Amino acid sequence: MQAVVDLYQQKKGLLPIKNATQETPVYEKFVIDFPKLQRENFMSDLPAASFEKGGSYYFLIQNEEKDPTVKLMPLTIFQAVNDVQGWVDQYGRSHGGSIPAAGEAYPGYSRIDFKKLGQKEPSVRSLYSGGALTFMLSDKGRVYADYGSDMMRFVQKRGLDKVGADLDLRQLLAEDTDFVPVKSPPYKLVNGEPAAQPE
Repeated sequence: MQAVVDLYQQKKGLLPIKNATQETPVYEKFVIDFPKLQRENFMSDLPAASFEKGGSYYFLIQNEEKDPTVKLMPLTIFQAVNDVQGWVDQYGRSHGGSIPAAGEAYPGYSRIDFKKLGQKEPSVRSLYSGGALTFMLSDKGRVYADYGSDMMRFVQKRGLDKVGADLDLRQLLAEDTDFVPVKSPPYKLVNGEPAAQPE
C-alpha cells in the first residue's frame, strides 16, 4: 500500500486522501481514498485488511507533509469507544449531566463505572501489547482508550532520557508500529510516567 501511495504522490503531486476537517482528531485524519485509487488505475483490488473489503482497519496516511506513511486505524477500538460514549451520554441525560466516574485514572480523567451504566466493559485488546485496553472518561464526559501502559513500554525501549517532556507519547506508538492510537488524548511524561493531558 505504501508503494501505491508513493507512486500516486509522485505522479499527481498530492496524496490520495479523503477530505477531513480541522476538528478531525489526528489519528482519524487522512483516510486513504480507495475508490479514487481504483478509478485512476493505481490499484485493482483493495487490501484484505481494509474496512472497504470487510476487514477491521481504515488505512490512513500519517506524517503527511514531511514523509507520508501508511498506517492502520483499528476499527474494533474505534467502535468500542463510540459504544461506551453512547452509554455515557445516555447516563448523563438521565442523571442530570453527571458522569459515571470510578476513581481517577489521570488528573482530569477517571475510570468508568460500568455497573452504573448497566453494561459490561467491552473486551478490547491492545494492538501494541496484546493486553486488555481499558477506557477512561474526561471530566467533560468524553470517552477515550487508555494507552498509558503501552506507552510506558515504548518509553522504556527508547530510554527515558531520550524522550522529551514535551513529546506527545502517542507519536512513539504510531512511529514504531503499523497502528495509530485511535480515540486517545495526548500523553506526556510526568515524573517518568505517561500521563493523559487534560482536554
